[in-house]
Amino acid sequence: MLSRSLWLCLCLCSCPARGLRIHEYLYFQVLSPGDIRYIFTATPAKDFGGVFNTRYDQIHLVPADPPEACGELNNGVFIQDQIALVERGGCSFLSKTRVIQEHGGRAVIIADNAYDNDSFYIEMIQDSTRRTADIPALFLLGRDGYMIRRSLEQHGLPWAVISIPVNVTSIPTYEMMQPPWTFW
Repeated sequence: MLSRSLWLCLCLCSCPARGLRIHEYLYFQVLSPGDIRYIFTATPAKDFGGVFNTRYDQIHLVPADPPEACGELNNGVFIQDQIALVERGGCSFLSKTRVIQEHGGRAVIIADNAYDNDSFYIEMIQDSTRRTADIPALFLLGRDGYMIRRSLEQHGLPWAVISIPVNVTSIPTYEMMQPPWTFW
């Protein structure tokens, strides 16, 4: 059986230039706050949203207010030119992505609302409205989203600083800073 790192390398090397394919992972690293300075795994939306054409070495990951981002945001001004952290539920994945796009966000990371989910990725699909979105949309495990939000609340911070995407194929397995609560 191939190790996950080798499998990932094979998948990334065979990806088309336009971005990731279905069932592939994208990685990002939280740089601050330090207590969650880990590399997180996310999956791209299946049939909507853009791709990361740029690597962001230090960009804000801003939790949306309200967390489900199904309408007007109370903190939309902070999401402009940043990446939004949104919670699943209340409306379609595409609707959430469009709300963040309309507020000038560069991408959206939608965390599962099942806070104990530490292993099951949801396939985010287009809704039946025939609308589109241009920014990347990623799905994050519920436990990961919860831990990021909890850390920000504990530190009284309005956002985390992240790097995205991170090429994990160049990082030796023993050096990868993985969340201790997630099985890799």
